[in-house]
Amino acid sequence: MALIEVAGLKKEYRIGEEPIRAVDNINLKIKKGEMIAIVGPSGSGKSTLLHLIGALDKPSKGTITINDKEVTTLSDGQAAKFRNRTIGFIFQTFNLVPTLSAEENVRLPLALRGITGHSASKLARSALDSVGLKERAKHRPNELSGGELQRVAIARAIINNPPIILADEPTGNLDSKTGVSIMNLLKTLNRAGHTIVVVTHNKQHAKLASRTIQFLDGRIISDEKA
Repeated sequence: MALIEVAGLKKEYRIGEEPIRAVDNINLKIKKGEMIAIVGPSGSGKSTLLHLIGALDKPSKGTITINDKEVTTLSDGQAAKFRNRTIGFIFQTFNLVPTLSAEENVRLPLALRGITGHSASKLARSALDSVGLKERAKHRPNELSGGELQRVAIARAIINNPPIILADEPTGNLDSKTGVSIMNLLKTLNRAGHTIVVVTHNKQHAKLASRTIQFLDGRIISDEKA
């Protein structure tokens, strides 16, 4: 059975009189434990699709079912709770709070669950240790390299042990060597049981996935297993 099922999904925007279909009638099933790479040129709609799956945006039409739960009908509050427990997000720009330490950034998702204090610190340090940043816990973002920043973001994404990790261009701001190390870390998380969907321009990075989906003009034009 599919962990994620997308059916008849459309997302339209209007620029003046012209409707722009960022996502155009997508049907997609993702099984538990898969690592999928979505590739395609800029503006093809792949990031829009990722945001829809992550309940960060609502479609114009169609449904998204995750773990037998229809997410497109959730209120904003319900969607926030669902994301907190079910999905870990990794973004190209890291999205870390500059005034907080690495540990404090990683702890942020725990606050929504009412986990604070020593318990939160222990979980955050464990997550940082799992991405090789145990010794950098007290450092702020301006004291970390690009690769370290993305590892902090990954630690934050996995702090609640979500079954699904969505990564939007996680290597886009990194050099090639660091990018490979981040993709290998995602592969390790996949082997540990997380279902991972990665949006990427990099075809070499996409080869690390078990399945590659080619996106163009809001549509899937190919879907191939490794």
